[in-house]
Amino acid sequence: MFHKEGYTIISITLISIIILVLLTKSFVLIPEIAYGLYGLYFIFLVLILQFFRNPKRNTVIDLNTVVSPVDGKVVVIEEVFEKEYYKDQRLQVSVFMSPVNVHVTRNPIGGKVKFSKYHPGKFLVAWHPKSSEENERTTVVLENSKISILYRQIAGALAKRIVNYAVKDQEIIQGADSGFIKFGSRVDVFLPIGTKLNVSLNQVVKGGETVLADLN
Repeated sequence: MFHKEGYTIISITLISIIILVLLTKSFVLIPEIAYGLYGLYFIFLVLILQFFRNPKRNTVIDLNTVVSPVDGKVVVIEEVFEKEYYKDQRLQVSVFMSPVNVHVTRNPIGGKVKFSKYHPGKFLVAWHPKSSEENERTTVVLENSKISILYRQIAGALAKRIVNYAVKDQEIIQGADSGFIKFGSRVDVFLPIGTKLNVSLNQVVKGGETVLADLN
């Protein structure tokens, strides 16, 4: 199953590879070179397909949990001053996605979208300290009866487009698809100070399934 954001790129890739195969067949007369090129075309197609895969996730919907919005590795856990929306101290948990991770963004909690904003910006590497303030990014605030959280999609050096489906006042379901980041990125989640975390630094997490925080 592939994400809808990849349909156009996958189609263009398939058409391009068919054309390249036909050209290779017509103009490359040395079999060894031709087979090598076919192999490269196949590898490129596999890379594109795996990047836009959208595996089904079994989210256990629970008001008392915050699930990871994305697949990847936890690279930051620290108290920071969140200056865009809350304007106070928050507990930041950042998940870095490599190009081989699933890049679907999922709702960490169920509830209502209180704030959603897109910020154009640079394309520094996603782990750069200033990437969360200077890179292309989106900020989304979700709220329910238990908690208010902010998550920020951040483009990386390769990511050139962030897709965000969150709309202010929209009712959302925990674990449901909320966006996509194309080609390498990071997501920061901002939780209230004192929130009990269920993850640690360098832990590999799965979007929509791994519980980042327990609100009990």
